[in-house]
Amino acid sequence: MTLSHALSRVVDAIDIETFLLCGSAEEARKIALSMLLGLGFSDADVVSVEMNGPGARVRARTYVHRPGARYGWLGGADGGDVA
Repeated sequence: MTLSHALSRVVDAIDIETFLLCGSAEEARKIALSMLLGLGFSDADVVSVEMNGPGARVRARTYVHRPGARYGWLGGADGGDVA
């Protein structure tokens, strides 16, 4: 299965949780957003940041389909076969 085919099966968003080495919550946010943009996602938010020792526990979300978007699994010109 290709990445684009796998992403066509995502209903809403992809959540990523990780621990980042950083000096502040703001730095953690910047790193997380940079990481998601570097992975090719253009619509991302940082959901939470919890500083702990040498870094932060970060939860980030990238949206494949926002509510009301054209959903790929419905088929049609912008959709596709989900089988």
